[in-house]
Amino acid sequence: MKFDKAYALETFCALFGFDFFGDKEHMVLGINEIHMVENGDIVFVDHPKYYEKALSSAATTIIIDKKVDCPKGKALIIHDRPFDAFNTITRHFMPQRNVNDMPSQTVEVSAQIHANVQLGNNVRIGKNSILYSGVVIMDNVTIEDNVIIGANSVIGHNAFYYKKKIEGYDRLHTCGRVLIESGVEIGALCCIDAGVTGMTKIGRGTKIDNLVQIGHDTQIGEHCLFAAGVGIAGCVRIASHVTFWGQVGCASDVSIGEGVTVLAQSGISKDLEPGKTYFGSPCGEVKEKFKEMAALRMLPEFIKGKK
Repeated sequence: MKFDKAYALETFCALFGFDFFGDKEHMVLGINEIHMVENGDIVFVDHPKYYEKALSSAATTIIIDKKVDCPKGKALIIHDRPFDAFNTITRHFMPQRNVNDMPSQTVEVSAQIHANVQLGNNVRIGKNSILYSGVVIMDNVTIEDNVIIGANSVIGHNAFYYKKKIEGYDRLHTCGRVLIESGVEIGALCCIDAGVTGMTKIGRGTKIDNLVQIGHDTQIGEHCLFAAGVGIAGCVRIASHVTFWGQVGCASDVSIGEGVTVLAQSGISKDLEPGKTYFGSPCGEVKEKFKEMAALRMLPEFIKGKK
């Protein structure tokens, strides 16, 4: 998320009463979670295990729970609860709103909006798009032209991103967006989560079956095909012309190459190279997985022969 303007570090921290280390004229442009940061962004880190990842990321301002050596050109915001400080900032610039608190909906006259469809704030619906009954479009969602969304699907729900505390789980405040590009079709009872502070994107011409879950900040390319029951975690990068057959599950922070096919009920836990077919859990190249299965079928006879 980019701020309404650029802030000098001293001025920015004064808004919240934060302590800082670095040039007081250091510029702060926006805020993002670690997978989505860009130059000028703030990111938070609250565990020594991840200090180096945050400090070496594209983010130029790091909210951290103790003073450490700061890389050149960067600055630190020191706070004993960085997660809470991050939420304080995002809620300041993008507060949670009730439905229609600030109606700013643009719906093209050629779009078809069926009964019991709910539109949030800052929503745009493009030409010839169809939203069937029970669809919920939450805040900060753009739906381009010729998009079809099946009954009772939810676009732009809160990101599934929590921190475990003594008193329970605390949600990272969602203030990101969703972009559904032209020609996308989404089935019934699908859920596409908003970015935490960035954008979840479904690329042009992609087709999604019923009962599919797509997590926050995931980027999906053009002309992909996802069958029923697919579950994709947050911060996944999927290139164009990728096919996931039924009940494929994909872990977070994974990259899927162009033209990949993943067969039904497979589990993806690491990056997949382009142009290949995969199967199994954890999935591997299909020919090798089929050899493994054939070998396993032979195992009982092999054991009998050893007796």
